[in-house]
Amino acid sequence: MLDTVASPPLIELQQVTKTYGSGEAAVHALAGLDLNIDQGEFIAVMGSSGSGKSTAMNIIGCLDEPTTGFYHFMGIDVRLLTLDQRALLRRNFIGFIFQGFNLLPRTSALENVELPLIYRGMKVEERRQRSLEALEMVGLGHRANHTPGELSGGQQQRVAIARAIVTDPFIMLADEPTGNVDTKTSIEIMDILTRLNREQGITILMVTHEPDIAEYANRLIHFVDGTAAPLVRASEAT
Repeated sequence: MLDTVASPPLIELQQVTKTYGSGEAAVHALAGLDLNIDQGEFIAVMGSSGSGKSTAMNIIGCLDEPTTGFYHFMGIDVRLLTLDQRALLRRNFIGFIFQGFNLLPRTSALENVELPLIYRGMKVEERRQRSLEALEMVGLGHRANHTPGELSGGQQQRVAIARAIVTDPFIMLADEPTGNVDTKTSIEIMDILTRLNREQGITILMVTHEPDIAEYANRLIHFVDGTAAPLVRASEAT
């Protein structure tokens, strides 16, 4: 019988710390964080303000660096990468969804979705086709030529999701993706994210403060004082 070697986690954080400032003014945002994320997971992160969840997201997204500890992406030690290499990792393998949408106001939905592909140097015809397909996936193909000001908040967030998936990312980092929309639209957005996770295999790490939104995830994590622990669902607590 042949021995099989288990593939490494998609994301692996080991004893990660993050300190801002020094001396008495030092802020310890992360205090020995251990976290593994496997390909295809849908994880919800909860925790109070200042618990370290946003800092962890920034480190995973290569927007920040740990003070100490190890960060491996698909087995690669991210600490050893140059700034340009980290930018390429972020651009090619990680998608971002923000609470505030972060769309360019004077460009169409299609042009907003095209932006990551422009940075890749993709030809116009190919990037336009891929962007239209991404908008179709979130149900907005018919609004491709509308600017953000002509779209509802929920539609703007769907454009942001299309922009995040157009590069075929390995992981999507969603920071309060339903924070600026109503309940009905929140459900629609979460249905899209769930479908992308199940049908496209996109790994999702989502920060939320809403327990009902967290229930869409397969795994719940609670941040406290710069560390993380599994969170028991309300339905499993009895």
